[in-house]
Amino acid sequence: MRQGGAGVSEQPTPFRQFIVKVHGRCNLACRYCYLYEGPDDTWRDRPAAAPPEVLDRTADRIAEHARAHGLKALSVILHGGEPLLAGADTLGRFTTDVRDRVPAGCAVRAVVQTNATLLTGENLATLARHRIGVGISLDGGLAAHNTRRVDHAGRPSWPAASRGARLVADRFPQSYAGVLTVVDVAQDPVATYESLLALRPPALDLLLPHGNWSAPPPGWDGTTTGYGDWLCAVFDRWWQAGRRETRVRLFEECIALLLGLPAVTEALGLEPFDAVVVETDGTIEQVDGLKSAYAGAASTGMDVFADSFDEALRHPGVADRQAGARALAERCRTCPLLMVCGGGHYVHRYRAGHGFRNPSVYCADLQRFIRHVAARLAAADAVTVPSERGTP
Repeated sequence: MRQGGAGVSEQPTPFRQFIVKVHGRCNLACRYCYLYEGPDDTWRDRPAAAPPEVLDRTADRIAEHARAHGLKALSVILHGGEPLLAGADTLGRFTTDVRDRVPAGCAVRAVVQTNATLLTGENLATLARHRIGVGISLDGGLAAHNTRRVDHAGRPSWPAASRGARLVADRFPQSYAGVLTVVDVAQDPVATYESLLALRPPALDLLLPHGNWSAPPPGWDGTTTGYGDWLCAVFDRWWQAGRRETRVRLFEECIALLLGLPAVTEALGLEPFDAVVVETDGTIEQVDGLKSAYAGAASTGMDVFADSFDEALRHPGVADRQAGARALAERCRTCPLLMVCGGGHYVHRYRAGHGFRNPSVYCADLQRFIRHVAARLAAADAVTVPSERGTP
């Protein structure tokens, strides 16, 4: 049960997003990857592919959680590494097992998040047959945007990735879930956005790169709002198009929050976070982004063989993610943008020696972006721009 608009949960909010690491290795060696290049290297000690017994037990645990909480819908995100290294048939079997085991009336949305280099007509047909959507991770829609996405021999991934993305758009549009792109302030924002439009994604996720006060994001010096400016430029291009060329989740969720509507996103707002990760060895972890902060940040000490997801809900780190404004720094709790910003992404608040109870390292950027969106809405007589008074 939630208390009003404070985003505070009296009872734990059940998990509704199950991120399953079907394969723990990647065929690419992206130069900025926080998972394989960051401070947490626990992936090295885990099996490359999730064994059948791990996937079987995970399907049971998901069904158990759905039954215990009467869930009417949940999401299974097939992840990695590069999940297609496990084979499309493996992904299909696991998804079928989950759907067969959850209670009747519980809808299971399944998506594979891939770098697109291994997409073929054959495996896309298999994924479509099993009703598995395809989400694609790219840095933009041009070769120049993806120069840091290389294979282990240093060769560019763009030729294979662009072929895969176009194959989904051309032949399997019903499976196309969208494109995920991490903001790169070194690239022109509008050109990046328009290049992604050429890949015809039904939805676009724009994510701020994982950084924190102790390990700042690329190009961040604390004196400018480069990331906020980048997002504002893309927002204006999207807003002024005259039609919705694609969904941009960050923009739509920001608008919803400014209008007082519910929006569930890790980047904004105060709604309790409801995602959990299962690693290839069955370990239950918090979301991967935490691994960019320090080694062991995502750990719960639990696994699907010994522990239920209900037990994971009681982990202090999970409880903190669901505590709404109570988990925020005092500066955030008194900010007029609180209900929209929500303190920003949890991992971006980290400071070594001080934990996560800090404003986001992107605080100024988020204020810049949110106020810009509010101003656009105000110009359309939709909402009043929040006051500057009290802003930290």
